[in-house]
Amino acid sequence: MLLLQFDGTLIKEVLEFSRPMTLMECSDFADGHREAIATYREFEDMMRNGYYLNDGSGTWQGHICAQNLYKIK
Repeated sequence: MLLLQFDGTLIKEVLEFSRPMTLMECSDFADGHREAIATYREFEDMMRNGYYLNDGSGTWQGHICAQNLYKIK
């Protein structure tokens, strides 16, 4: 997961799974996790639209699914 804190820090949070999964399963999990930890907000200024973390710390920027963690640097 890629999370951007309001102080400008980009956090790459790696989740490891106990069983193999397809890229579609990973993407579906990421979508569900995003819905659980963030809420989409719309503003008059469209540049501010996005998924804001429910704990108030920043925004959800995206996710990367990979089979080999060493491929993600």
